[in-house]
Amino acid sequence: MTVTFARADQWTPHPQAACRNHLQETDQRYLSNANGTLSTCGGWQFGFSGVTPGHQYRISWEASCTDLADVTDMLVGHVYWGQIATDCYAPGTSTIWDYVAGDCGDATAKNVAQTCVQFSADLVAPDAVTTVTVRSTLRWTAQGQVSMQVPELEDLGPYVQRPTLRVAAVTGSEEAGGEPRQDVEGNVNRYAELAQRACAEHGAKLVALPEICLQWKLPTHAFEDAIEVPGPETARFAQIAADHRAVIVVGLLERVAGAVYNSAVVIDSDGQISGTYRKVHLASTEAISGIMPGESFPVMDTAVGRVGCTICMDSSAAESARMIGLNGADFLVLPIMGDHRASLWTPGSPRLDEERWRCIQRTRAMDNQLCMVVARNMGRGSCIIDRSGEVKAYNDGSQDMVVADVEQDDGYRKWNGGCFRQVNWRQRRPHLYESYASPEPVALRRLREPVPA
Repeated sequence: MTVTFARADQWTPHPQAACRNHLQETDQRYLSNANGTLSTCGGWQFGFSGVTPGHQYRISWEASCTDLADVTDMLVGHVYWGQIATDCYAPGTSTIWDYVAGDCGDATAKNVAQTCVQFSADLVAPDAVTTVTVRSTLRWTAQGQVSMQVPELEDLGPYVQRPTLRVAAVTGSEEAGGEPRQDVEGNVNRYAELAQRACAEHGAKLVALPEICLQWKLPTHAFEDAIEVPGPETARFAQIAADHRAVIVVGLLERVAGAVYNSAVVIDSDGQISGTYRKVHLASTEAISGIMPGESFPVMDTAVGRVGCTICMDSSAAESARMIGLNGADFLVLPIMGDHRASLWTPGSPRLDEERWRCIQRTRAMDNQLCMVVARNMGRGSCIIDRSGEVKAYNDGSQDMVVADVEQDDGYRKWNGGCFRQVNWRQRRPHLYESYASPEPVALRRLREPVPA
């Protein structure tokens, strides 16, 4: 079938919110003007026929915006698979719908007299759907104008789902974790053997190893055992990765020009290092040990998708996982020894509260719409959690590793038909979050205030 433009209609959720719309006949541009009140909400919707279920479509259009204070906040694009009434804003549970993201070049797009926004999305038509409605909405502004032409739909052909991906959190068992360690070479041998087993025996294509596993439990200071990357130690894991076409994440103490970092090295399936993450939030004692903190949250393109890392104490700062999610990760690999929130809340020997632990990791996965792969040094608590928050595999401490198959095309949608991942990111309003990155938030100032008598 060939996709055909059928009709254009004005839309609004209520007559009092309606834009002042008109068609500019000379160049066939569809204009929407704010109605002079902040209740403005509406615009144009475009109907198309000839959609083939299961095909992927590139849906795109360009919008020229004038006098909008914040384009990314005030202009939004939707696709409704099927037909939708011109006054419908809540289509119920039977309609599948998607956001179409807009790119205006400037992420803020604030207070610019005129801005051009490119809307584009590659979307798959659901089963039994032969029509589609593309909607442009102007909202939350008393002034401004949007001008656009009919959206373009390009049929990219049948969409072939990606296979499941086998993931492993490889740690050694709790009992083995307590064994004494002698040197870096011994740790390399120990964890290389485990990684080899994960790939050869279980078919893992993404393998996560624990925090500083190459130096863990050694009786010396970090300065004495840190290694350079790449080096002979990482070469051992690079060979395993290349032999099995797997991605392996190795936790280690890294030496860089005299400085030492707590790092996670991402080795791609060709044996090459895709990137290195350096722990940004050091543990309280680690922060005065001479170890340097990292300064960024990179996400690496790998054979299994986009992989980001955080390490141990990073998990306590919600910003860490958020940055990995914002940077477009499919997987967040977390090498970790423990979490103070999942232990005693009074002085004493630490112990793992597994209910709290699972709650923390599940929340990180859902909030940032990625798969968590958690590798804890003692084994217990290591887990694999998909972006719906489901625990796919969990180590009770008795296992050397846990393995799970993760759907790459999971198809998760809200009860009302919207895509979880799209909604998770599109609902954000970053211009209101200035204090989120403030070095002096109110919460910190309160620590200096006297306790009331």
